[in-house]
Amino acid sequence: MGDEMSGVMRLSRDRLKPAAEVIARAFQDYPLSVYFHPDENERRERQPYAFQAVIRYCLLYGEVYATSPNLEGVAAWIHSDKAHRTLWRNIRSGGLSVLFRLGRRTMQHRAYGEFVNAMRKRYAPMPHMYLQVIGVDPVHQGKGYASALLRAMFARTDGEGLPCYLETQAEKNVAIYEHHGFRVVEEGKMPGSDVRTWAMLRERGH
Repeated sequence: MGDEMSGVMRLSRDRLKPAAEVIARAFQDYPLSVYFHPDENERRERQPYAFQAVIRYCLLYGEVYATSPNLEGVAAWIHSDKAHRTLWRNIRSGGLSVLFRLGRRTMQHRAYGEFVNAMRKRYAPMPHMYLQVIGVDPVHQGKGYASALLRAMFARTDGEGLPCYLETQAEKNVAIYEHHGFRVVEEGKMPGSDVRTWAMLRERGH
Protein backbone atom coordinates (compact mmCIF):
# COMPACT_ATOMS: atom_id res chain seq x y z
CA MET A 1 0.00 0.00 0.00
CA GLY A 2 1.34 3.42 -0.89
CA ASP A 3 2.03 5.96 1.82
CA GLU A 4 1.67 9.31 0.05
CA MET A 5 -1.65 11.11 0.45
CA SER A 6 -2.95 14.33 -1.02
CA GLY A 7 -3.61 17.30 1.22
CA VAL A 8 -1.62 16.17 4.25
CA MET A 9 2.06 15.70 5.09
CA ARG A 10 3.67 12.58 6.44
CA LEU A 11 5.67 13.23 9.59
CA SER A 12 9.23 12.11 10.19
CA ARG A 13 10.76 11.15 13.52
CA ASP A 14 12.13 14.62 14.18
CA ARG A 15 8.53 15.85 14.67
CA LEU A 16 7.76 13.25 17.32
CA LYS A 17 7.76 15.54 20.35
CA PRO A 18 5.68 18.42 18.92
CA ALA A 19 3.19 15.94 17.42
CA ALA A 20 2.76 14.23 20.79
CA GLU A 21 2.28 17.60 22.47
CA VAL A 22 -0.52 18.47 20.03
CA ILE A 23 -2.27 15.19 20.82
CA ALA A 24 -1.76 15.66 24.56
CA ARG A 25 -3.37 19.10 24.45
CA ALA A 26 -6.25 17.77 22.37
CA PHE A 27 -6.83 14.95 24.86
CA GLN A 28 -6.38 16.95 28.06
CA ASP A 29 -10.04 16.58 29.07
CA TYR A 30 -10.77 13.34 27.21
CA PRO A 31 -12.72 10.82 29.35
CA LEU A 32 -10.01 8.15 29.15
CA SER A 33 -7.31 10.69 30.00
CA VAL A 34 -9.26 11.83 33.06
CA TYR A 35 -9.70 8.20 34.12
CA PHE A 36 -5.98 7.50 33.90
CA HIS A 37 -4.97 10.81 35.52
CA PRO A 38 -7.78 12.41 37.54
CA ASP A 39 -5.50 15.21 38.71
CA GLU A 40 -5.40 17.89 36.02
CA ASN A 41 -1.79 18.90 36.64
CA GLU A 42 -0.58 15.30 36.65
CA ARG A 43 -2.49 14.73 33.42
CA ARG A 44 -0.89 17.74 31.75
CA GLU A 45 2.58 16.62 32.86
CA ARG A 46 2.42 12.91 32.00
CA GLN A 47 0.27 12.70 28.90
CA PRO A 48 2.89 14.01 26.47
CA TYR A 49 5.18 11.10 27.43
CA ALA A 50 2.39 8.56 26.89
CA PHE A 51 1.52 9.99 23.48
CA GLN A 52 5.18 10.07 22.48
CA ALA A 53 5.14 6.27 22.76
CA VAL A 54 1.96 6.05 20.65
CA ILE A 55 3.34 8.37 17.97
CA ARG A 56 6.76 6.71 17.99
CA TYR A 57 5.14 3.30 17.51
CA CYS A 58 3.25 4.55 14.47
CA LEU A 59 6.32 6.31 13.08
CA LEU A 60 8.20 3.00 13.31
CA TYR A 61 5.46 0.61 12.22
CA GLY A 62 2.72 2.72 10.67
CA GLU A 63 2.12 6.23 9.34
CA VAL A 64 1.69 9.60 11.02
CA TYR A 65 0.25 12.61 9.19
CA ALA A 66 -0.30 16.27 9.95
CA THR A 67 -2.39 18.91 8.27
CA SER A 68 0.64 21.14 7.64
CA PRO A 69 4.10 21.89 9.06
CA ASN A 70 2.26 23.88 11.76
CA LEU A 71 0.76 20.64 13.10
CA GLU A 72 -2.76 21.95 13.55
CA GLY A 73 -3.91 18.32 13.63
CA VAL A 74 -2.21 14.94 13.76
CA ALA A 75 -3.42 11.43 12.88
CA ALA A 76 -1.52 8.21 13.53
CA TRP A 77 -2.47 5.07 11.61
CA ILE A 78 -1.18 1.52 11.58
CA HIS A 79 -1.95 -1.41 9.35
CA SER A 80 -3.52 -4.32 11.21
CA ASP A 81 -0.55 -6.59 10.52
CA LYS A 82 1.59 -4.38 12.78
CA ALA A 83 -1.06 -3.53 15.37
CA HIS A 84 0.00 -6.30 17.77
CA ARG A 85 2.51 -4.81 20.19
CA THR A 86 5.16 -7.42 20.74
CA LEU A 87 7.69 -6.99 23.53
CA TRP A 88 10.36 -5.92 21.03
CA ARG A 89 8.06 -3.41 19.35
CA ASN A 90 7.16 -1.95 22.74
CA ILE A 91 10.83 -1.63 23.67
CA ARG A 92 11.66 0.07 20.35
CA SER A 93 8.77 2.51 20.66
CA GLY A 94 9.43 3.41 24.29
CA GLY A 95 6.27 1.82 25.61
CA LEU A 96 7.99 0.14 28.56
CA SER A 97 9.61 3.36 29.73
CA VAL A 98 6.19 5.05 29.59
CA LEU A 99 4.71 2.36 31.81
CA PHE A 100 7.53 2.97 34.28
CA ARG A 101 6.73 6.70 34.32
CA LEU A 102 3.05 5.99 34.88
CA GLY A 103 3.76 4.23 38.16
CA ARG A 104 0.54 3.20 39.89
CA ARG A 105 -1.44 3.75 36.67
CA THR A 106 0.42 0.96 34.86
CA MET A 107 -2.17 -1.72 35.53
CA GLN A 108 -4.96 0.53 34.30
CA HIS A 109 -3.17 1.07 31.01
CA ARG A 110 -2.54 -2.64 30.60
CA ALA A 111 -6.18 -3.47 31.34
CA TYR A 112 -7.33 -0.90 28.82
CA GLY A 113 -4.98 -2.29 26.18
CA GLU A 114 -6.31 -5.82 26.69
CA PHE A 115 -9.91 -4.58 26.57
CA VAL A 116 -9.63 -2.67 23.27
CA ASN A 117 -7.45 -5.34 21.67
CA ALA A 118 -10.15 -7.92 22.35
CA MET A 119 -12.74 -5.58 20.82
CA ARG A 120 -10.71 -5.07 17.67
CA LYS A 121 -10.09 -8.79 17.24
CA ARG A 122 -13.83 -9.43 17.43
CA TYR A 123 -14.90 -6.86 14.88
CA ALA A 124 -11.89 -6.32 12.64
CA PRO A 125 -10.17 -9.68 12.14
CA MET A 126 -9.61 -8.82 8.47
CA PRO A 127 -6.77 -6.62 7.13
CA HIS A 128 -7.57 -2.99 7.90
CA MET A 129 -6.13 0.41 8.78
CA TYR A 130 -6.33 1.13 12.49
CA LEU A 131 -6.67 4.74 13.60
CA GLN A 132 -4.54 4.79 16.74
CA VAL A 133 -5.15 8.44 17.53
CA ILE A 134 -6.31 11.64 15.89
CA GLY A 135 -6.30 15.05 17.51
CA VAL A 136 -6.45 18.74 16.69
CA ASP A 137 -4.79 21.38 18.81
CA PRO A 138 -7.57 23.10 20.83
CA VAL A 139 -6.76 26.49 19.27
CA HIS A 140 -7.52 25.03 15.82
CA GLN A 141 -10.53 22.85 16.57
CA GLY A 142 -13.71 23.31 14.59
CA LYS A 143 -11.90 24.31 11.40
CA GLY A 144 -12.10 21.00 9.54
CA TYR A 145 -8.58 19.73 10.22
CA ALA A 146 -9.70 16.36 11.59
CA SER A 147 -11.95 15.82 8.58
CA ALA A 148 -9.07 16.62 6.24
CA LEU A 149 -6.88 14.02 7.94
CA LEU A 150 -9.60 11.39 7.74
CA ARG A 151 -10.55 12.09 4.13
CA ALA A 152 -6.93 11.84 3.02
CA MET A 153 -6.64 8.29 4.35
CA PHE A 154 -10.09 7.27 3.08
CA ALA A 155 -9.19 8.34 -0.45
CA ARG A 156 -6.48 5.73 -0.33
CA THR A 157 -8.20 2.93 1.57
CA ASP A 158 -11.38 3.24 -0.50
CA GLY A 159 -9.36 2.77 -3.65
CA GLU A 160 -7.79 -0.36 -2.18
CA GLY A 161 -10.98 -1.76 -0.68
CA LEU A 162 -9.53 -1.65 2.83
CA PRO A 163 -11.72 -1.05 5.91
CA CYS A 164 -10.78 1.27 8.76
CA TYR A 165 -11.28 0.74 12.48
CA LEU A 166 -11.09 2.90 15.60
CA GLU A 167 -12.20 3.23 19.20
CA THR A 168 -13.42 6.38 20.91
CA GLN A 169 -14.28 7.13 24.52
CA ALA A 170 -16.04 10.42 23.77
CA GLU A 171 -19.73 10.13 22.91
CA LYS A 172 -19.64 13.43 21.00
CA ASN A 173 -17.16 11.87 18.58
CA VAL A 174 -19.47 9.04 17.57
CA ALA A 175 -21.66 11.20 15.33
CA ILE A 176 -18.57 12.78 13.75
CA TYR A 177 -17.15 9.39 12.81
CA GLU A 178 -20.55 8.21 11.60
CA HIS A 179 -20.61 11.22 9.28
CA HIS A 180 -17.40 9.86 7.78
CA GLY A 181 -18.83 6.39 7.19
CA PHE A 182 -18.03 4.55 10.41
CA ARG A 183 -20.66 2.58 12.28
CA VAL A 184 -20.71 1.47 15.90
CA VAL A 185 -20.05 -2.26 16.19
CA GLU A 186 -19.88 -2.40 19.99
CA GLU A 187 -20.35 -0.12 22.96
CA GLY A 188 -18.99 -1.23 26.30
CA LYS A 189 -17.16 -0.29 29.47
CA MET A 190 -13.71 -1.38 30.46
CA PRO A 191 -14.04 -3.71 33.48
CA GLY A 192 -13.62 -1.81 36.72
CA SER A 193 -14.31 1.60 35.20
CA ASP A 194 -17.14 3.86 34.09
CA VAL A 195 -15.37 4.80 30.85
CA ARG A 196 -17.55 4.00 27.85
CA THR A 197 -15.87 2.84 24.66
CA TRP A 198 -17.36 2.77 21.18
CA ALA A 199 -15.73 0.43 18.67
CA MET A 200 -16.35 1.69 15.13
CA LEU A 201 -15.76 0.16 11.72
CA ARG A 202 -15.75 1.77 8.28
CA GLU A 203 -16.41 -0.85 5.62
CA ARG A 204 -14.34 -1.33 2.49
CA GLY A 205 -14.84 1.41 -0.09
CA HIS A 206 -17.69 2.97 1.88
